Amino acid sequence: MSPDRRRFLSHSTCFAATALGLSGGAWPAAGPAAQGPLRRAIPGTRDTLPVIGMGTSDTFNVGTEAAERAPLAQVLALLLQTPGSVIDTAPSYGSAEAVTGDLLQGAHARAKVFLATKISASAGSPAQAQWTQSLRDLHSDSVDLLQVHNLIDWRDNLRFLRQLKEQGKTRYIGITHYREDAHDALIQIVRAERLDFVQLNYSLAERNAERTLLPLCQERGMAVLVNRPFQDGRLFRAVKDRPLPPLAAELDCASWGQLFLKFIVSHPAVTAAIPATSKPKNMQDNLGAGFGRMPDAGQRAQIAALLA
Repeated sequence: MSPDRRRFLSHSTCFAATALGLSGGAWPAAGPAAQGPLRRAIPGTRDTLPVIGMGTSDTFNVGTEAAERAPLAQVLALLLQTPGSVIDTAPSYGSAEAVTGDLLQGAHARAKVFLATKISASAGSPAQAQWTQSLRDLHSDSVDLLQVHNLIDWRDNLRFLRQLKEQGKTRYIGITHYREDAHDALIQIVRAERLDFVQLNYSLAERNAERTLLPLCQERGMAVLVNRPFQDGRLFRAVKDRPLPPLAAELDCASWGQLFLKFIVSHPAVTAAIPATSKPKNMQDNLGAGFGRMPDAGQRAQIAALLA
């Protein structure tokens, strides 16, 4: 285990233990390991993102009860140890956008994250109304990344996003999808449009993006966020009761989850992966994938062979 990762795990355990008391005050300063995780540049800029961020689909769709939100506060506390980490949400994720906004506001932490959300309404008045509500829910007057969700009315909604970018309401714009059958459409849009980000599905179980989409994003200078990195748990079911291979130790991986994530973020086109979880233990494990040695091409092939 690398020294940076060892310090991170030690520090994060203490940090998570105090997370429930943070809602009324300032966040503690991040420890020395906050500078340790691998970061990737957003193409064409000086901005960088930690390679492990967080999604909120399903996991942050909870009510207002303290017991429901307590573990999410701990999850967020762990993420906040690494400045500028991605939090990706959407108005179509039930209450997730509002919960994200409430937790960030309670922690005085909006400026400490790279906040991403989406437009998932029809173009025109519905999209404009949705955006207004998103800002209310997020307790913010802007976001870092605004995306057209699942290509809904993507031409007109992209125009809307560009207007918002010109107005300083979002720093970056992009498009998203979560299924491989949408990759051809994503490819055509990436070829034709100037975008800052593309969010797509990519994992050991879904590698179609490697053929054309990921290389094209890299060629076109577009950052890539990866959703469904565990394919909704399918990967964990595939390795249930299997011991970690020796390769895991070579790559400073303490779990299958870290091995799966390192396969993703070691692809040169990938900027960050955004696994979603409501469990602090899993969040801590996910974040550990940003530390230590990353697989080279040969080791990536060895990882892929584990599920062949």
